[in-house]
Amino acid sequence: MNLKRTFGAILTVLGIVGLIYTGVGIVQHSVQSVTLIVVGIISILFFFQGISLVRNTADTAK
Repeated sequence: MNLKRTFGAILTVLGIVGLIYTGVGIVQHSVQSVTLIVVGIISILFFFQGISLVRNTADTAK
């Protein structure tokens, strides 16, 4: 497994965790809205960058 693919998978998982945290915070109204907006935006960036890094990295297994 390539290092870029591993990093992409880690970014994707972090994005998913952040999106879940944001969703739970919105439903429970337990966190300030500014914090939820920042975490949500960063999570979306992590998620989509991770997906694109995994998708665009060529698999060069020998």
